[in-house]
Amino acid sequence: MKRAVLAILFFCFLVSMSEAQLWKMRRYEIVGGLGTSMFFGDIGGYSKTENILGLRDLSIRQTRYDMNFSFRYRITREINARFSLTQAVFHATDSRGSNENRGFDAYISVIEPALIGEYYFMKNTSENSYLFAKGKGGFIGGIMGSLDVYAFTGIGGLSYKIKANDKLIARQTADNLVPGSFTGIVPVGLGSSLTFSPYLNFGIEFGGRYTFTDFLDGFHPIQQSSSNDVYYFFNLTVTYKLKTTSNGFPSFR
Repeated sequence: MKRAVLAILFFCFLVSMSEAQLWKMRRYEIVGGLGTSMFFGDIGGYSKTENILGLRDLSIRQTRYDMNFSFRYRITREINARFSLTQAVFHATDSRGSNENRGFDAYISVIEPALIGEYYFMKNTSENSYLFAKGKGGFIGGIMGSLDVYAFTGIGGLSYKIKANDKLIARQTADNLVPGSFTGIVPVGLGSSLTFSPYLNFGIEFGGRYTFTDFLDGFHPIQQSSSNDVYYFFNLTVTYKLKTTSNGFPSFR
C-alpha cells in the first residue's frame, strides 16, 4: 500500500514538474501588430486652461496608423525580452485647437527600433496543461485561464522625416531652425494576450513613448513649450510561437 501511495505521489511530482516547464518548449515568439498612432506635439491642441486632463486634444483628425514587428524571447515565465520595429505616420495640425489662425501642418513618417522588457503580473494557466502542450486549444481553463496581462518599458530610437506645409517651413526659416532626423525614446505601456493555441496568441497593446526632443513636428515654441513631444500606439497583435530545439534555438519548421 505504501509503495502504491509513494508511486502515485512520485508520478504527480513528475507531472507537475513537467507542466511547470512546458513554456520552455516555445521560448521564441514572432509578433505582428497593426493599429493607430496619436501624436502630441506643439502643433495643434488646446491650451491647458481650455483642456482639462488633455481630453480635448484627442482627435480623429490627428490619428494615423502604425505597423509593428517584434521578436520575443521568454527569459522566465513572467519576464520576457523583445526587439521591436515599428513603422508609423503622425499628423500634427493647427486646424483644431487654440492656434487655428497659425495654420501649421505636418506629416511625420517614423521608424522606431526598440529593446523592450515585459513583466507579466497575470499569467494564463492554459499553457501548464499537458493536453494543451499536445496541441489541444480552445481556451483550456476558460477565457480568464487563457489570459496574460503585462507591463512593459525599455529604450529605443526614432528615425523621423517631416513633411511640413508652407506656413511651417516659413516659420522654420524665420527662426533659423533645421528639423532633426533622429532621437531617443522611452516606451512605457500595458498589454494583454489571449492564449488561443500552443502556436497562437491574440492580443492588444497600448503604449506611450517619451521622446528626447521637442522638435519632432518641426516646430519648437521656445517661449511656450515646457516638455518634450510624446506619442502613443494602440495595437491589435498576433503572436506565433516557435518550437525550441534541444540545443535551445528556435525552430522555423
